[in-house]
Amino acid sequence: MSKSTSARESKKTTKPAATKPRSGSASKKSPIATKKSAAKKTGAKKVAGNVGAADRQRKTAAKPTSGESQAKTAGLEIRIPNRDAIRIYSWNVNGIRANIKKGFFEWVQQESPDIFCLQETRATIEQLEADAKCRPVLDLKPYESHWHIAEKKGYSGVATFSALPVRTAQSGFEKDDPKRNFNEEGRVIVTELDEFVLWNVYFPNGGRGPERVQYKMEFYDHCLNLWEQTRKAGRPIIICGDYNTAHQEIDLARPKENQTTSGFLPEEREFLDKIVSMGYVDVFRHFNKEPGQYTYWDQITRARERNVGWRIDYFFVSEETMPMVKNAYNRMDIMGSDHCPIALEIKKP
Repeated sequence: MSKSTSARESKKTTKPAATKPRSGSASKKSPIATKKSAAKKTGAKKVAGNVGAADRQRKTAAKPTSGESQAKTAGLEIRIPNRDAIRIYSWNVNGIRANIKKGFFEWVQQESPDIFCLQETRATIEQLEADAKCRPVLDLKPYESHWHIAEKKGYSGVATFSALPVRTAQSGFEKDDPKRNFNEEGRVIVTELDEFVLWNVYFPNGGRGPERVQYKMEFYDHCLNLWEQTRKAGRPIIICGDYNTAHQEIDLARPKENQTTSGFLPEEREFLDKIVSMGYVDVFRHFNKEPGQYTYWDQITRARERNVGWRIDYFFVSEETMPMVKNAYNRMDIMGSDHCPIALEIKKP
């Protein structure tokens, strides 16, 4: 399906910014959190898939499952405590190699998520293996990792790490849209666990003009068709990632100034309206109706210092899945990227 590598989408030039976090999780402050920010007090068998690229690039690791990248080399081990909920994180890391050098491993050790989904990894398996500081991410015990890497180097890319047993993992779309090659940009990993089906998605940015907005809308629709198939099969579904769209005016600091900016265009927002009307729940907003809760801030304008931000990272779940949900929160206190991590807690069976 698609190859492995990633690069950065130009959110930075099309959106304003944000700062001083107001919401986070109930856990200890991460080593990469700023001193001024406060954490929130609330609380494998492979399915015919994609990411063959990562496999082809790996030269020293153990043989991965067919067609997919399961990374293995000498690495770190994370101790995951026995909690009453499954803790899932999603984070646009703005380049995994850069993030690792800003405290990524310390964050994983402290938060010890059961599952974490990364977007905009922007690295090939080969590049990670070649960097001694980054290499441990390829064997981060007790996680099983799956990567979808873009054909274009230094662009896009997603990775899912699970300490829970994975039934199947698919990188990219099993059946691509006949009109578009959505798999070439490394944007999707679908993992099926006993409890639910988890989508990790880095949705396209429409900031480069009308053609790119059209691509984004077609990508949205292609995903939605597949989500609906999962629902019809009776499976709980969780969709996390960087949606690259602020849904409502409460979800960005300067809505009036951004009416014609990609990320807040009427057609982009209408897609989120559509999925809500079809029974998908924005889990963070289910628990938190407060303004000023953002997940992305422009770095060039140092917007995070002033909390001039956008909430464009989400966990959506089907309404049938909501009884399983315990909590959701944004970790605005966590630094290391122009996005902050977001979290979802699922009740254990």
